[in-house]
Amino acid sequence: MDVEEVADELYGLDPSVFVAARTGRVEQAKARKDRDAARALAALRKPTTVGWLVNLLARESPDDVSAVLALGDALRQAQRRLDPTALRELSDQRQRVVRALAERAGRLAAERGRVVGEAALREVAQTLHAAMADPDLARTVERGRVLCAARYSGFGPAVLESVGRGERSAAGAAAARKGSGAVSLGADAREVARAELTAARASAEAAREATDVAEREVSRLDAEAAEIADRMEVLRRDLEHLEQRDAFVRESAHAANAAARSARSDLERARRWESEAEAAVEDGN
Repeated sequence: MDVEEVADELYGLDPSVFVAARTGRVEQAKARKDRDAARALAALRKPTTVGWLVNLLARESPDDVSAVLALGDALRQAQRRLDPTALRELSDQRQRVVRALAERAGRLAAERGRVVGEAALREVAQTLHAAMADPDLARTVERGRVLCAARYSGFGPAVLESVGRGERSAAGAAAARKGSGAVSLGADAREVARAELTAARASAEAAREATDVAEREVSRLDAEAAEIADRMEVLRRDLEHLEQRDAFVRESAHAANAAARSARSDLERARRWESEAEAAVEDGN
């Protein structure tokens, strides 16, 4: 049994059926006495909904995913070159394409009968951002083997660290040689820092938008929960009324049955009396 092929198959499945499918494949491997494959398959972990969504993207839109991940390399190159213009453009492009891919993941899920919320799609976007910064995670994404959401910490710190280690301007170096202790970043480095600030502000704005969406969703769900609670209270009152009505009807039915039995007894007695009276009349004749 080809474990990699089976793993690809399993990680393309909805998480709700992953465990059952994995168990079936493990049993098949055991039936073939392929213990190594059975152990390897049993060790495969079930993906979260977010992991499944990212894996769907890798399978259904591999070119788009590869293009997004390639932006990570381009951003790192722009940082190394201290190219603020490229950095700004790539940062803007990163936000657009990641958002588009997250929306694509939601549509793919809907095509498979799954409705996923905004929170899950935000985590898909965060995972793609993280993969752009982490080559190992990028390879995992491209293979469609993501287990859960990953968070993007940003490209900024890496740039500032490289500047601090030796990309100082001539003026900054001269100041250091004079023993002033001050470090000047230089024009190019300042431009990169400004570009990073612009990118950070764009990320913050995206986060604010996501927060607004989440808060609106919370408000909507709170309102829906209050409406459901009101409806449940009405239903409880209706149920209480129906229970009281049921008890009354049952008591009335019991009384009616007793009255019917008494009436039937009276009818039987009346019929016997009638028969006896008719017999007496015939005897008198």
